[in-house]
Amino acid sequence: ADKRVAFLSNAPRRADRVAAVLREKGVPDAHYDAVVSSGEAARLALASRRRPPLDDLGGAYYLLGPAADGDLLQGLDYRGVASVGEADFLLAIGLEGPRASLGHYEPVLREAAARALPMVCVNPDRLVIRLGVRELCAGALAARYAELGGPVDYVGKPYPEVYALCLERLGVGDRRRVLAVGDGLETDIRGAQAAGIDSLLVTGGLLADALGIDRKTPPEKAALEAACARAAAQPTAAIATLVW
Repeated sequence: ADKRVAFLSNAPRRADRVAAVLREKGVPDAHYDAVVSSGEAARLALASRRRPPLDDLGGAYYLLGPAADGDLLQGLDYRGVASVGEADFLLAIGLEGPRASLGHYEPVLREAAARALPMVCVNPDRLVIRLGVRELCAGALAARYAELGGPVDYVGKPYPEVYALCLERLGVGDRRRVLAVGDGLETDIRGAQAAGIDSLLVTGGLLADALGIDRKTPPEKAALEAACARAAAQPTAAIATLVW
């Protein structure tokens, strides 16, 4: 129907790497117009240093996440360090492996919080479902760090910066003609609301267990309304699974 399409992901890595994953999953480049990731948005923000607190972080960061994703700031005026004591800020990308726990990071988070080190969280998601398995994300680390009194700055959904970048890449001026599709109430739907665009909630993803449904079964109206109220997020419409 000649509609422009962008994939907006809280993946804490460069957009070209997200595009490569889409190709592996059978989605060729010709089927969409742009890929925008929280990792790409964070890299641009850290490179430009145009907004606080990213404009005054210092150049040394301690990486929280898999070493394979540690190339996010490669080529910029930043360097990874081996200890919290050497760091100017924490770069939270994720947990090291699908079975990693928050407890594993507790000593590091406490040490950093004692120094009031800023954390840049490059994936606000707390939880993701990967191949049917629920895994903790960088947002869970950030939430725990905030509980310890550490300062956190987020880049990605539901924060406005990444939506502005996405709409810029799409070349869309009239937000009334944009639809966001996603399964996260706190990220996809709340972010769409804040950005002033309509949203379609896919209930058979992250919410399926809480709603007591499988991925193909529509939820009870009252259960869905209660979930939206708890998340303070109201979709324009909902669908069990994305079909077209």
